[in-house]
Amino acid sequence: MNQTIRNCCVCGKDGAAYKCPRCREFYCSVGCCREHKTQPCEPPVLPEKPKEYRRVTERRYDFPTEDTVPMEKLRQLCDSKELIKCLQNPYLRDIMKAVVDSSNPTEAIASAMKEPIFLEMADACLQIVEPPDNAKPC
Repeated sequence: MNQTIRNCCVCGKDGAAYKCPRCREFYCSVGCCREHKTQPCEPPVLPEKPKEYRRVTERRYDFPTEDTVPMEKLRQLCDSKELIKCLQNPYLRDIMKAVVDSSNPTEAIASAMKEPIFLEMADACLQIVEPPDNAKPC
């Protein structure tokens, strides 16, 4: 897993390994944690979805295959409350970053599939992309 060097939000030292559960800022020690707690902090503001996400149903694939996910299904993924809830978990986002950054994505996904939060996210996606047979229209 790639390790990013993070600076402590209190003292500025490299290698901050701990994260404030509220604002997600990194700190390096118990002392810095205590100091950080003396200051008010707020949860990070999630950026608004870019226009290209809002218009996903207007896009077309250049070379669709039988495995290509229809644009409407991708739109449903963007709007899934269950998926959004999963993606708010910073641990899941770290797992996903590790998969994206991996030199062997197949192995990284196999490893990620051992994590319950990753399985929950994958199941939420599959429920939309490939609903169970009893949920499909006739």
